[in-house]
Amino acid sequence: MNKSTDSTVTGTRLDEVLDWLARACLIVAGILLVFLILSFGWLVFGRYILNDTPTWIEQSSLLIVVYITCLGTAAGVRFNSHLSIDFLREGAPPALRVVMHALSDLFVLGFGGIMAWQGWLMMMNNVGRPIPMIGLSESWRAAPLVACGILLVVFTLASAFQRLTASRRTPVTRRTEN
Repeated sequence: MNKSTDSTVTGTRLDEVLDWLARACLIVAGILLVFLILSFGWLVFGRYILNDTPTWIEQSSLLIVVYITCLGTAAGVRFNSHLSIDFLREGAPPALRVVMHALSDLFVLGFGGIMAWQGWLMMMNNVGRPIPMIGLSESWRAAPLVACGILLVVFTLASAFQRLTASRRTPVTRRTEN
């Protein structure tokens, strides 16, 4: 696979920790995806072969999809791998490019902050309400929103800080071919 990406050559301990955290998000999301596929296989087997539908699978699948989505979103922000239309920004003059990066960061910071805050409120409001069929608290549905929101804020702040410090020093970004 031949993919061109920007990589920052800072190598700080914080970068290592944040990269590890983002990779852990992807690993957990991957494990949950495998479990999701296996549980749907069990659902089909139970429904059509055993004629006994396992009812817990539908509710647990809804819960798992939220975790997969939120963990993948956070990792995507860290690794800058989300789909974006950046040809306008890259074609702009350098000063405008900096402003566009800053606006983008502000939007993601605001979104992540609101997501964490509202997710926290949802968690606290639903502690005593069980999810049908699986009995877990409804708060487990909102927990990934809090985690994702916090991770979005942390990863975006780290990225903005790297860009800010890189623009004050000699260029520290390079193009790499993977």
